[in-house]
Amino acid sequence: MKNNRSAIRLIRPLVLTVFGMAMLFPFIWMFATSFKQGTDVFNLSLMPKHPTVLNYAKLLRNSNFPWWFANSMIVGLAVTFSVLFFDSLVGFTLSKYRFPGKRLIFLLILSTMMIPTEMLVIPWYIMSNELGWVDTYWGVMFPGLMSGFGTFLMRQFFCQVPDDLLDAGRIDGLNEFYIWSRIAMPLVLPALSALAIFSFIGNWNAFMWPLIVSNKVTMYTLPVGLSFFNGEFQSQWEMVMTGASVATIPVFIMFIIFQKQIIQGIALTGVKG
Repeated sequence: MKNNRSAIRLIRPLVLTVFGMAMLFPFIWMFATSFKQGTDVFNLSLMPKHPTVLNYAKLLRNSNFPWWFANSMIVGLAVTFSVLFFDSLVGFTLSKYRFPGKRLIFLLILSTMMIPTEMLVIPWYIMSNELGWVDTYWGVMFPGLMSGFGTFLMRQFFCQVPDDLLDAGRIDGLNEFYIWSRIAMPLVLPALSALAIFSFIGNWNAFMWPLIVSNKVTMYTLPVGLSFFNGEFQSQWEMVMTGASVATIPVFIMFIIFQKQIIQGIALTGVKG
């Protein structure tokens, strides 16, 4: 029995290392390809024969990449803050207040998660065109300013916050907004962190809707802009990999900063009832 346990302890790190390297290999290949010249891209060797940083210089100087990067950053951060604010407010309301139709409202919010995005694109575009939101940040952002998943997640976590703690704040004369922001919110930080990175990554990687609602090159987000390096007659794979390498930096930094809270939030999401 002891031998079996010792074997498992030795094999487990090895297996995790192998799977970890398998998941990291595409990123390593992408980063290495960003230093390759055009004729060297299809070389099966991981390391470039003639490393160059000209791809990065070309990306920054000869394209609208700075605009695309800034657009993605603005949209990602704005939508993330909006989701955290409104979804947490709605989740808190649905978990801690009693009012007629509360259950029906919650079910309607959950039902929005079952509607495919492709079915909403046409109504979104008609509304954006009528309101003059085409080729604007508002047009890109408005579909994601609130989310059914975020509301569901925050409600589940707020249900675990003790009501007595909130009642104590009311007895002390605190208003409801203060109770939400200063008492309840600090107790659900893992959920907020997980929701923040899910929302940011989702909007950072969004392609279909920004492509439809943006006609100006300077309004493209990163995924839309990078797709133009892959044309019908010629594909600049070294530029695609260079842009993708730079695009992963904000997501990587965000994960490093909130790694503990994200893991805790994902782990707790499965047990909150």
